[in-house]
Amino acid sequence: MPPSDRDINLANWNAWANVHGQDSYYDSASLIAGRDSLTDLEWAGVTEAVGEVAGRDVLHVQCHLAFDGITLARRGARVTGVDFSPTALAKARDLAGLCKVHLDLVEADVTDLPAGLRERFDLAYATIGILTWIADIDAWMRSVAGTLRPGGSLLLIDGHPLSGMVGGTDPLTFQFPYADDGPHRFESSWSYAVEVSTTNVQYAHSLGEVVTAAAGAGLRIRKLVEHLDSPLDANGNGARPGDDGRFQLRFGDYPVPLLYTLIADRPA
Repeated sequence: MPPSDRDINLANWNAWANVHGQDSYYDSASLIAGRDSLTDLEWAGVTEAVGEVAGRDVLHVQCHLAFDGITLARRGARVTGVDFSPTALAKARDLAGLCKVHLDLVEADVTDLPAGLRERFDLAYATIGILTWIADIDAWMRSVAGTLRPGGSLLLIDGHPLSGMVGGTDPLTFQFPYADDGPHRFESSWSYAVEVSTTNVQYAHSLGEVVTAAAGAGLRIRKLVEHLDSPLDANGNGARPGDDGRFQLRFGDYPVPLLYTLIADRPA
């Protein structure tokens, strides 16, 4: 019996977690030395969503090595990280120990989170490279929304589906659909951080699908912002840094949105 798409992605993320953390993207030494891992966009989103995180209960969704969860814990948050990769969680646990912070780490499928996480969190934090791995975005939103206590907020910062379509700009090519049309399987030699050969399965989700799923999960949309520049090269598809170091993807004179920020609240 061939492996399921989920099994393929689990093997992919276990393989990536094995080699992440010893590279410039996941700079473990700098994190251990005290460097923040959140970008300015992520800090701005956290601040707008909940203000100061000290004393807050935060769920780090699809936490991988939990760099951001560790950073938030250093600011005084009580952080729970959830991921389906046991390899990633083992590394996250070791890193948290080296950084002298406590994280609760839960191995689970984010589309079906355990009942023990329900209505526990002030903030569900999910950034960047999140929904492309999710087949059922409605199940993801219901599951994550269910972890929020009344008045809690979801912060989702992710790659914009328009820039995700672009394979390159010279010449202009396309590599991915804008909206959900089922699974797309890729043979990859690069994890976005280091060279590693794996197979993975990804899914497209339009902005309309994302917002509709959040509303369908009972969340109130507070803010949706499309970002024409980014502090990092999210897709590796031709975005170029400007003089300020921020990346843009341009069609002629016109920049294309690279990321979006969604803040949505569970009604009190």
